[in-house]
Amino acid sequence: MPRTVAVVGGGISGLAACYHLARGPGAPKVVLLEGSARLGGWLQSTRTEDGAVFEHGPRGVRPAGAAGRDTLRMVSELGLEGDVLPVPGDHPASRNRFLYVRGALHKLPSGLGALVRPVPPFSRALLWSGLRDLVAPAGTQPDESVHSFARRRFGAEVADIAVDSVCRGVFAGDSRALSVRSCFPALFEAERRRRSVLLGTALARGETQSAESPLSRRARAERWSQWSLQGGMERLAEALGAALRARGVELRCHAALRRLRHGPAGAWQLALDDGTVTADHVVSAIPAAALAAALPAEAEPLARELRSIPAVTVAVVNLQYDGAELPVTGFGHLVPSSEDSSVLGIVYDSVAFPEHDRAGPPSLRLTVMLGGAWFTQSFGDPAAAVPAVLLGRARGAVRAQLGLEAAPSRAIVKVHQACIPQYTLGHWQRTESISRYVTERRLPLSLVGASYGGVSVNDCIASAKVAASRILGPSC
Repeated sequence: MPRTVAVVGGGISGLAACYHLARGPGAPKVVLLEGSARLGGWLQSTRTEDGAVFEHGPRGVRPAGAAGRDTLRMVSELGLEGDVLPVPGDHPASRNRFLYVRGALHKLPSGLGALVRPVPPFSRALLWSGLRDLVAPAGTQPDESVHSFARRRFGAEVADIAVDSVCRGVFAGDSRALSVRSCFPALFEAERRRRSVLLGTALARGETQSAESPLSRRARAERWSQWSLQGGMERLAEALGAALRARGVELRCHAALRRLRHGPAGAWQLALDDGTVTADHVVSAIPAAALAAALPAEAEPLARELRSIPAVTVAVVNLQYDGAELPVTGFGHLVPSSEDSSVLGIVYDSVAFPEHDRAGPPSLRLTVMLGGAWFTQSFGDPAAAVPAVLLGRARGAVRAQLGLEAAPSRAIVKVHQACIPQYTLGHWQRTESISRYVTERRLPLSLVGASYGGVSVNDCIASAKVAASRILGPSC
């Protein structure tokens, strides 16, 4: 076991890596190096004096799957169980999600009726798409774009409208460039194993479940679709920071990694602006491109693979309207790229989490997501983006798509540059090449976070847990 582990990056991945390292038996000395002034990364919540909470990053976490259960276990261990805000299965934000297509909002189809008769915006009953999947031959290529996969298995309309929108909502990305093998591995594997996506995913539901905590059992019983925390998702990062300090983890902000060198004696030298840190093992929880920039010249093969993992910029515009009402009730709506490429979607924050509304007179909180893979063509250079232009575009979308004409009483504009990695075609080969480089050279280096194996909060925490377990060894 290493004597000192340096974790680079204080977002949720880095914090989770520190958490699992510090809790292990005979835990090593752990040093967290964060380049900015705060911990939490993209977990950012603004709390106003009147009690409103505005999320600038993830606004909710899904409880499903092994990773979702592990995150809920961590929440309980941090003492946050009483602060959890669940969205149960019978809630409108769980049942109702919309698409904005051809100038109108359409509820995503659900139930038997949507199977046997056409439901706008789709011109055919979805039963035909399901039958197509059941009879279509399995793909033979090692990878395929998400759009091509969906079109081949379910037809052009599902690919162009539904799948295009989902990729914009999850990855802020273009389904025609994203890899189905890396972005939706369960669908890819279902087709490979059962020849049918629907059949494969249905049979997978019966697989063995991992142990559950009381909180995750509650989430399953109440069929939570997602959950947040009182005070916003940044509370999770704050609780992790407090727990790490209590366990003796050294947390350093304003400590950006400039150069990383593996010395002949086996130790790492991490050059910062104000000095050097020596560590036996390094956990990189920063974006792939940022790690590439810090590597020495002799590691160019690794840096080249890391640089080939792109990321897109998203503008997040939080809006509050006094006394306004939505034309529909649900989680929010997505916008396919064919409708308006600049607007990814609008989240109806007050529906899912009314606890985050301000005290006093009724208000409505919305979040408009802009740009993504289309940011540059829509708004120009992300580094020079004009907040007033982004705000105007967001207000215009709310006006056109939700019919809210009044000016918002509060608006917050955030531009998150290169915030969501893009798993483009061949991503699995790049990550395998990266792992092979590290393994063959026996480098004491672990790569965690959204750049590699999943962009959600659960994915990031799970990758950190796996890395920590490998570092600590079989005794943990």
